[in-house]
Amino acid sequence: MAIQFSRRRFLSTAAMTGAGVLAMPYLSRAADRPMVSHGVQSGDIGVDGGMVWSRADRASQMMVEVSTTESFKNARALPPIYALPESDFTAKLLIDNLPAGQDIFYRVKFRDLAHTDIVGEPVVGRFRTAPADRRDVSFVWGGDVAGQGYGINAEDGGMKTFATMRTHNPDFLIHSGDTIYADGVIAAETKLPDGKVWKNTTIVPEKAKVAETLEEFRAAHKYNFLDEHVRAFNAAVPIFGQWDDHEVTNNWSLSKQLPATYKERDITLLAARGAQAFREMYPIRSNPNEPGRIYRTINYGPHLDVFMLDERSYRGPNGANLQEKYGPDAYFIGPDQMAWLKRALLASKATWKVIASDMPISIVVENDATTHTGSEAIAQGDGPARGRELEIADILRFIKSAGIVNTVWLTADVHYTAAHYYNPDKAQFQDFEPFWEFVSGPFHAGTFGPGAMDNTFGPEVKFVKAPGADNQNLPPSAGMQFFGHVQIDGKSGQMTVTLRDRADVALWSTTLDPKLG
Repeated sequence: MAIQFSRRRFLSTAAMTGAGVLAMPYLSRAADRPMVSHGVQSGDIGVDGGMVWSRADRASQMMVEVSTTESFKNARALPPIYALPESDFTAKLLIDNLPAGQDIFYRVKFRDLAHTDIVGEPVVGRFRTAPADRRDVSFVWGGDVAGQGYGINAEDGGMKTFATMRTHNPDFLIHSGDTIYADGVIAAETKLPDGKVWKNTTIVPEKAKVAETLEEFRAAHKYNFLDEHVRAFNAAVPIFGQWDDHEVTNNWSLSKQLPATYKERDITLLAARGAQAFREMYPIRSNPNEPGRIYRTINYGPHLDVFMLDERSYRGPNGANLQEKYGPDAYFIGPDQMAWLKRALLASKATWKVIASDMPISIVVENDATTHTGSEAIAQGDGPARGRELEIADILRFIKSAGIVNTVWLTADVHYTAAHYYNPDKAQFQDFEPFWEFVSGPFHAGTFGPGAMDNTFGPEVKFVKAPGADNQNLPPSAGMQFFGHVQIDGKSGQMTVTLRDRADVALWSTTLDPKLG
């Protein structure tokens, strides 16, 4: 539900309503009160507001106060909404009609359904609304959390990449997918190749097996929220979320043949449960025409529009994908989403158009690494555009013919970091303008790569950091955990992209000058 109020009403009613909420009585024992169980989040922030999320430990009502000051002196209470078992006690609230370019503080607590004077302790979060003017913008991106059995290890400091990203005080995070590893077991200990032991000090029973039930998918998300760095980051930095395969199972498409570890054999049912848990656990705005839709445009002021893609829900089967003519078997983004992306790019007035793609364009990702057959991602191997590459060729041709400038692709998925410059002079398909794709991650998972590159669109690898073929699946303790940081200068419009590791070492950087359309 959307809560609408003007800036004048926001300021003029704050003192009266804020005082009333703060005067509510509290019980002495926390166990008697509904509590925030997994922190707070905000997301999909625009010029006038965004989503706020939290989860209770029982059926209750979520109560939210918002203020333009950290002291909550001018707080205004919003109408409460329900947190019920049907949504695993999660609740999301759209707060709009806020002032642009403003730090917003929000306070969440839950109250008992039967006894409205019984209220839990509040948890505070913050976000910054998008600017209406040309001010500086800063954000981070990447993906892959709790993969390959690497969970929360207190001896290694927990999920430290989130703490490092938070030090940059970014306006938001683009979470490029693999927010969980629903197909990954989190055991108490994992023996590493060097003989050392990785100790997952936080364990939940549901993570002892692959996720099959809705409760098990939900538990995978809640497991990550147990990390102190993740909770602190979520409370301070808005999240623009998208999903990839591990929100369901590795390399899933509707043709997926599930391994023997699964009792549930219906991939469609597994995908539906994974999608429901993802939507419940992330502060994504709901589309009235398609409530479950993940692809969307986020307008973040005059300098930036972000186009969040969904490369799972509409794809055809994983397989050879070598078709020369476009059809259902070659779908990756799908016709409806393709049409939306073209319309959205054409309508964009922002300086920069960031296309958030959960999978890279030209890194070869096999569907089956054992048999070396079929494709999981876009790339089909060297040569002309085929199969899923036909959609990318169509998009790139459209961008060129429509005169759309300053497109940048951001992605993750492959568990290493890289910078790719796409040069039509070196490509098999050449009907496009040069552009950049930047790869980052994992946030907290095994490190792999580098992958083989497909020459269809002429990628030049300007930078790569990966463990190498003889040193795969490095644990987070090896330090090769990566994220990307983007800064847009408000005056010049220049975009600086920096690839960093979890120790905050700037590994590589470039500054892009905006072109005039």
